Amino acid sequence: MGKIKDQYQKLQEQAQKLTLSPDVIQIRVGSATCENASGAREVAEEFKKNIVVYGSDNVKLLTVGCTGRCSCEPIVSVSKPGKKMVVYQKVDRETAHKIFVSHIKEDRLVEESLLGDASIYNTNKSQTAYSPSQQNLAGFPMTEEFLKLYGDIPFYNSQTRIALRNSGIINPESLHEYISRQGFLGLNIVLDKADPEWVVDQISIAKLRGRGGGGFPTGKKWHLARMSEEKIRYVVCNADEGDPGAFMDRSLLESDPFSVIEGMIIAGYAIGAQKGFFYIRAEYPLAVERVQKAIDLCHKEGLLGKDIWGTGFNFELEIRLGAGAFVCGEETALIHSIEGERGQPRTRPPYPVVKGLWNKPTVINNVETLANIPAIMVMEANNFNKIGTAVSGGTKVFALAGKVNHTGLVEVPMGTSLREVVFGIGGGIPNGKKLKAVQTGGPSGGLLPYSVIDTPIDYDTLAASGSIMGSGGMIVLDEDDCAVDVAKFFLIFTQDESCGKCSPCREGTLRMLEILERITSGNGTLEDLVNLERLANLVKKASLCGLGKAAPNPVLSTLKHFRDEYLAHVVDKRCPAKKCAALIRYEIDPEKCVGCTACARVCPVKCITGERKFAHIIDQKQCIKCGACFNICKFSAVKKT
Repeated sequence: MGKIKDQYQKLQEQAQKLTLSPDVIQIRVGSATCENASGAREVAEEFKKNIVVYGSDNVKLLTVGCTGRCSCEPIVSVSKPGKKMVVYQKVDRETAHKIFVSHIKEDRLVEESLLGDASIYNTNKSQTAYSPSQQNLAGFPMTEEFLKLYGDIPFYNSQTRIALRNSGIINPESLHEYISRQGFLGLNIVLDKADPEWVVDQISIAKLRGRGGGGFPTGKKWHLARMSEEKIRYVVCNADEGDPGAFMDRSLLESDPFSVIEGMIIAGYAIGAQKGFFYIRAEYPLAVERVQKAIDLCHKEGLLGKDIWGTGFNFELEIRLGAGAFVCGEETALIHSIEGERGQPRTRPPYPVVKGLWNKPTVINNVETLANIPAIMVMEANNFNKIGTAVSGGTKVFALAGKVNHTGLVEVPMGTSLREVVFGIGGGIPNGKKLKAVQTGGPSGGLLPYSVIDTPIDYDTLAASGSIMGSGGMIVLDEDDCAVDVAKFFLIFTQDESCGKCSPCREGTLRMLEILERITSGNGTLEDLVNLERLANLVKKASLCGLGKAAPNPVLSTLKHFRDEYLAHVVDKRCPAKKCAALIRYEIDPEKCVGCTACARVCPVKCITGERKFAHIIDQKQCIKCGACFNICKFSAVKKT
């Protein structure tokens, strides 16, 4: 097995030659879809121009993946020799020029654009007390490097980065930068061990569960596939991320494709597969492009193809594009899609590990699950499982969105409470509003009220509270959000995305949606509530696939935790959150109205009348409840009731 170590050492030596000198000033600019949409490409061009103009040979511009702080993009970090890395937020061309002149040339911080308080950067010593889960990463450069660079910044310093370990640090298109962070060391360990069963055992010891939402033990899935008598087996990476508000898998593929590829190669070796497929949404063109480039580079270096590193192990990878159907995230529908058939689920058993692609044993893992595999091999399973809970090892990545101060990608140990994520990392609710609920699991999840905010994040605890983990979407709602309206929003999505194969999902979601539309329009009855709950339980029980069974979750969870809101809509004909247009009224307080006429001028149906400097009146019969008058009034004279 010396040849394996020689091959890996050769890659390390190549990476070392390409590593930048410690005397070089490094500028990192994010290059994932979210950053590019915020203007990161223009920012990078400005830095390139300044490097040429000022003749700065010791300054290098690096394009890296997503750092995860969505609300602050574009994000730029500057590393100067012997000094702590400085991070800037919401950088545009003008700010980029200012950073170059002031910070890089004159060594003065551009304080108004800093991410975090200036005091963070005024010392070269770390000010952060790392948590036990973060300390557990010590000694593993692949995982601790992120904390070394970003660990003193709020939002990042409470996270534990394993799946996202390279995001925001390395160039996602550089194999050598990946190797410099212990990339492919996990594969080296596996091939050197030459014992596939040992690999499967390590995944089981790590207590890694499927991060796609089901939470099925990954080691058990691999074991079942490996024990099959069929010799042709497949590995599939499920990157068909379709939940509204979820962008974890896309970000990972755009920021660190090599980690997922390494995870797939290890999975292929463990179960005895020689072929793997990436199933990626066609709406993710940058992810597709970077994964293909990474596959080509791995082929060039002998990490894919025939007789990998002289071990006799053959493994090929291929990309298949999904057309954007939500149901193709369900594994049997995904299999049909790869085979060229219509993406619809089938009954189970048999499960894909027994009969999957072309009726051969198939292991399907999502992007995040596979990104954890190399880390487990390098960290060792017993270290990985110390992070998390007794039944779920490691971390979970969430796309934190909605009514929260700090939105973005968040990676925390399993068992972290919702409160720690929303109020700790997320910075709480903006504008002094109160937290109403946290929605987890996307359209298949549920709404969890403030009363259960201390619930630990785990597959089992979330399910017991009326929601699911899902792939990792987490949407925060405040007091201005209506639970009934939110349930309707997600049901509109699932009803539209239903593949139509089974009647309970096809017809049941439509009938539930019709009831919710009656309720939110002021025409609901108490009988509607009885029928809605009964129908939701029927759809949950009788639907063919997991997506259909989970479709009623938003309805059932809101009926459980926010029944008083349903009763207010049905009995009192009012929306407590003042969100449902049919159940609100706009009125003008004559004591506050100064007669400025602003409301009358913006009203699209001209239903507001009154003389200048005299109180105005809204004709309720003509009012379409658009809210334009409410939004423009500077004197709080327009009331929403």
